Amino acid sequence: MNGADWCMSIPPNPKGTLILICGLPGSGKTTLARQMETERNAIRLCPDEWIEQILADPLDKVERDRLRDPIENLQWSLAQTFLQQGFTVILENGFWGSEERDAYALGALGLGARIELHYLEASSEELWQRILRRSAQLSNPTFIMTREELEEGWRLFQPPTSEELDFYDNPDPMPSSSIY
Repeated sequence: MNGADWCMSIPPNPKGTLILICGLPGSGKTTLARQMETERNAIRLCPDEWIEQILADPLDKVERDRLRDPIENLQWSLAQTFLQQGFTVILENGFWGSEERDAYALGALGLGARIELHYLEASSEELWQRILRRSAQLSNPTFIMTREELEEGWRLFQPPTSEELDFYDNPDPMPSSSIY
């Protein structure tokens, strides 16, 4: 949704809804987020897209990684403002850790917002094949990923537990095969 659209629309939920998109690279986070953005008239905030726009050298992975936290913090600040105004906000940060997911969920709850967590999973090999296909289509090399980087992400990732998933206000989940 562009800026003119969202400020002219009437929020559907007076308390707002925060949607967290959780998964590793190649799991279909952006694909799902874009689909939900349209279907739910939501505001989608994607750190990778912002980083790509401001990064002077698309091959500078150190600067790319340095920018991530400040951009995610700025997007969270914007998201809180939108939630207070009753909008649906989609964050597609990946949310690799349970503590990170908890912090966002508690922050949204403190604003009286609903919270959804959409967890997208796939095997390591399936993720790698998707990343290869995506990399072949990218015009900007900012987020081209190596197999080693994916494997490191796989080691660091903390999938949500069934107890954690039960905490969220999720509608019927969509199968990941229909997303990517």
